[in-house]
Parts: sequence; structure tokens; C-alpha cells
Amino acid sequence: MKKRFNIVIVGAGIAGLSCAALLARSRSAEQLAISVIDAADEPAFSSDDDVALRVSAIANGSAEILEAAGAWPLIAAARVSPYECMRVWDENEVADGASALTFDAAEFALPQLGYIVENILIRHALLQVLNSSGVELRFAERLERLPDADLVVAADGARSFVRGLAGIKTNKWPYQQTALVTHLMPEHSHRETAWQRFLQHGPLGMLPLSDGRISVVWSTSPEIAAAGLAADDDALGAMLTEASDFVLGELRVAGPKGAFPLSAQHAEPYVVPGLALVGDAAHAIHPLAGQGANLGLQDAAELAKVVDNAVSGGMHPGDLPVLRKYERNRKGANLTMLHFMTGLNRLFTTDSKLVGEIRSAGMRLFNNSGPIKERVVKVALGVN
Repeated sequence: MKKRFNIVIVGAGIAGLSCAALLARSRSAEQLAISVIDAADEPAFSSDDDVALRVSAIANGSAEILEAAGAWPLIAAARVSPYECMRVWDENEVADGASALTFDAAEFALPQLGYIVENILIRHALLQVLNSSGVELRFAERLERLPDADLVVAADGARSFVRGLAGIKTNKWPYQQTALVTHLMPEHSHRETAWQRFLQHGPLGMLPLSDGRISVVWSTSPEIAAAGLAADDDALGAMLTEASDFVLGELRVAGPKGAFPLSAQHAEPYVVPGLALVGDAAHAIHPLAGQGANLGLQDAAELAKVVDNAVSGGMHPGDLPVLRKYERNRKGANLTMLHFMTGLNRLFTTDSKLVGEIRSAGMRLFNNSGPIKERVVKVALGVN
């Protein structure tokens, strides 16, 4: 009789639930007793509800991971907002100028660049998959010590309690920025385009929603973010209209608003014997390119693959040599993306005129770089 292994995943966010669903559908599923524990209540989603405030830009490759987990058909049947284009420009330029970066799905023979999806919808779909998979789901349960398991997966976010219990240190780089988030109704159509304008205090991202609205993430100074939170809807709409350079005309607040401080964070090891970190428990990056959820999904897919291969090959899933395969395959890529996003944010927030001119020249060159541009875009989208 083959040995069974207890896998405990702490954290029912996107990364944790994806890892559980992928393991439950793996070749070695019958040898795994999988549990998911979360301190919060089980999330509730209804298509009748308004679009939630927290959304993610899900790349095509990440949609394939969710497809493998069994969740994407459920997500697509509820509501998703595909986007076909992206425009990125500096505050000293215009959105349709030669220095603005342009990305069009048709340019790369793709039907879309990705999808804007509510985080709670992704979690809801994954939970529907898990409810019929035999995975034990334990909500509203707070841990006081590390679970007794063959493998513990810490998927409990940037302030990971499990990571702290395991004594794993992290490096942290505060951005001195706060993300202000809300939904807006633009005067002009968003044209299924994701817009991003780099301002002196940080980038303004505007993501298209299928109902015509845009979801906004404005990474700016804590003072400006606080003023935006305190402002009434008319004043906030005027602030964001000006910050967007009127690219979509006047913007009207059409949803709730919130704010959260930004910092980069990276765990020194991702793994110790019997424990692995995934998602924000391992790394947190700037939201300017919307890569956070995508990196967490890639972590989940890689860890599930490593565990499946180990168990199928007669190895213990919690052994350090096994887990280091996961760490080797994800740590470098995540750290590279973290530093790239940090550097990009700093590059665009400097007020040096010389740096601004170099920036504009570099963006023009990249726009016309052909194969280089195509390769960068396809890596970012997780497609071949």
C-alpha cells in the first residue's frame, strides 16, 4: 500500500487555493490528504453583486494555470474583462505620442493580452472546485503553532504568520507610496485598453471592466492618497481626471474606494524542511505591472508540480532536496521581477530632466525593437 502524506496549506488566497486545486487534480492525488486553513470566514461571491474593489490583471499563462486547476471555466462563466491593448506613457508626454509604449494583442497574434478579474471571484471558483475534490476546508480557524504535517505550505500573505513561526527572515523595501483604489466611469470608452501614466509621485493604472467602468490603482504619495480618501466623489473624480491627463475624458467615481501602503518584500529562503512559502508570503512587489497574482499562481503551479513528481517518484514531499527544486525554479524569477518593478518605479518618479529625456528615448527604441518587444511581452504574459 502506498504511503499517504498530509499537506496543510495555510491561507485561502489565490495562491493557496490554486496550489490545493492543482494537487487535488495531480497524478499523486490519492496519496495526498490536503487541508486548507484560513483565519477569515469563507469568501462569498455572487454575480448579482457589484464588481469588487480588488481586481487582478490575469495574464494568459495564469489563465492556463487556473484552467488546469479546474477553475477558469467557472470564472469565465461569471464575469471577466478581457483587454486587448495597453498604453503606457510618461507625464511629460502624451498617450498617443512616439514615446508612449503601445502593446496590442493583434501585434503578437493573441486574442487578448489578459483579463481583469476580481480576486474574490477567482477564490470562489477555486473553492467550488475544491468542494468536490475531497480537500478539507477549514475557515475561521486561527493557528497558534505550526501544523503537524508532512508539508506545510505558507500561503498566508505578506504578513505571514507561518513564515514567522518558522523563523524565516525577509528583506523589505518600503516604497514611500500608498495605493489608492476605486472604480470610475469614464466619459469616453476605455476601448478594452489598460492605461498607465507615470507621474512624479508614482504610476496611475486604469484597468478596463466589462461594464464600461475602469478600476483604478493610483500609487502615489501617502499625502495625496489620504487627500483622495478624504475627498468627496466629485473632488476625487476631478483629481483622477487631471492625473490621467483627460485620456478618457472626465472620470466619475462609481464604486467604493480604499488605500493600502506599498512595499517590496522578499523571503531569504523560500523553503525549510517540511515547509514552503508561496505567493505574497514569499514575495511582494509593486502593483504597477499587475504581476503579483500572476507570480503567486506560478509559484502554486511549480510547487504542485514538484510535490507531484516527488510523491509519484516515491520521495517525501517535505524533504529539503525536493523543496529546493521549487525554490530554484521560482526564487530567481520572482526576485528579478521584484527588482525590475522597483527600478522601473524609481526611474519614472525621478524629476531629473536628463533622466526624463533618456526615458523617452528608451521607450521610443523599445516600441520599435520588434523581436525584443515581442519576447518581453510574451514572457510577461506567460505564453510561448
